[in-house]
Amino acid sequence: MSLQYPDHKIILASGSPRRKKFFEDMGFTVDIQVREVDEVFPTKLVAQQIPAYLAELKASAFSEESLGNSVLITSDTIVWHKEAALGKPKDHKEATAMLSRLSADTHWVYTAVCFTYKGKKIQCSEATEVTFAPLSKNEIEYYIGHYKPYDKAGAYGIQEWLGLVGITKINGSYNNVVGLPTQKVYATLKALLGNPEYH
Repeated sequence: MSLQYPDHKIILASGSPRRKKFFEDMGFTVDIQVREVDEVFPTKLVAQQIPAYLAELKASAFSEESLGNSVLITSDTIVWHKEAALGKPKDHKEATAMLSRLSADTHWVYTAVCFTYKGKKIQCSEATEVTFAPLSKNEIEYYIGHYKPYDKAGAYGIQEWLGLVGITKINGSYNNVVGLPTQKVYATLKALLGNPEYH
């Protein structure tokens, strides 16, 4: 890790190039280690509870012994629309259905980030409200065909073409919609590594 804490390594358990870039832009050096996890959650969970559960589930794939003095960061993002969670689309048909559903309506983007350090886990979370303009079938087809958003919750990236032309309003953290609530992550890391209780 760079900045004020050079003695601590950060392990980022995410294959997302967007999350990795966020950490680099914040001044942190991260070691990418991805573990396969079956991302299934109890059906009783709703909204923000879902990414909170999944972020902690991803952390459980790492043993405490393997982490040593490192900080493990796991996270999850979902799109929440009309009492249903939208994750990453499996294929073109599912991506089309998701974007058709989000068209001309408002949804929420929920992210939870879990920090595991010296046997303790703490979380931060963020919620952002996003409103889409009406999207035509041609626009949805164009976007999916050119950008292939199969690695994105809700089948869209706000930083891509659809975000430029299709979003009328956003209330909350833009970076959260991209995939990481950067300000809260930075503040949590600073508090965690600067806290003598953890040393």
